[in-house]
Amino acid sequence: MELIKIIIAVILPPLGVFLQVGIGKHFWLNILLTILGYIPGIIHAIWVIAKNK
Repeated sequence: MELIKIIIAVILPPLGVFLQVGIGKHFWLNILLTILGYIPGIIHAIWVIAKNK
């Protein structure tokens, strides 16, 4: 299941974060990072998924 979340995080970072932690500070931060730059959003999403195993 974690692999699927990571694949989703690469395609659409906020969705990967949402599936892991729901709507909260990490979700909104990831949306902001994704708007500012797609790569920072991906890095943050993968970090959140890996941290919250």
